[in-house]
Amino acid sequence: MNIVLLGAPGAGKGTQALHIAGRFHLAHISSGDLFRQALEQETDLGKRAKSYMEQGLLVPDEMATEIVMERCDSLESGSGVVLDSFPRNLTQAEALDSALKARSEHIDCVLYIKVARESLVQRLSGRWVCRNCQATYHAISSPPLREGKCDNCGGGLYQRPDDRPETVEKRLEVYFEETAPLIEYFQGTKRLVEIEGTGSIGEIRDRIFAAVERDCL
Repeated sequence: MNIVLLGAPGAGKGTQALHIAGRFHLAHISSGDLFRQALEQETDLGKRAKSYMEQGLLVPDEMATEIVMERCDSLESGSGVVLDSFPRNLTQAEALDSALKARSEHIDCVLYIKVARESLVQRLSGRWVCRNCQATYHAISSPPLREGKCDNCGGGLYQRPDDRPETVEKRLEVYFEETAPLIEYFQGTKRLVEIEGTGSIGEIRDRIFAAVERDCL
């Protein structure tokens, strides 16, 4: 089973993708995580993507497709995946369809976590990350016990460049402009399933599990 998980930055895709992967025994592939790893390891691809990510811009289609397909190709044949944040536009969707077709596979369903823009801005601009263990905190919903310090390891907290308020608005603007046609495309192929993205993590998880069992299996 191959699932695409869509949603704007801050919609909680990463958390929910892990739940989906665990429940249905799928590999979790996050384009954002793959690019951050490339940045940390200073690979050629990471260096090329750095300027785009720091400005809150989407990396070029060929870069995104290249890094995701490399990861897919590293999996055993027939392994199911949940793709987190990929594809982001029609060009990437077409590239994904072609790559899966070459492996005699296809996208079973596309889950879209829908969240109001105002909520997304609040979620993203308050996010802080530990430099040591990568634990995530939020200034409003889940602050650390000590300001600026990680509860787990005591490491310093920092705000990623793409989570700063001035960048958040740009990220969302780019996302909705690029992704709206993609959502319409998947609606047209009857593969899109909308998931209400407000509520607790558990509530959203249960909605997703029900949708997968109803529409994807």
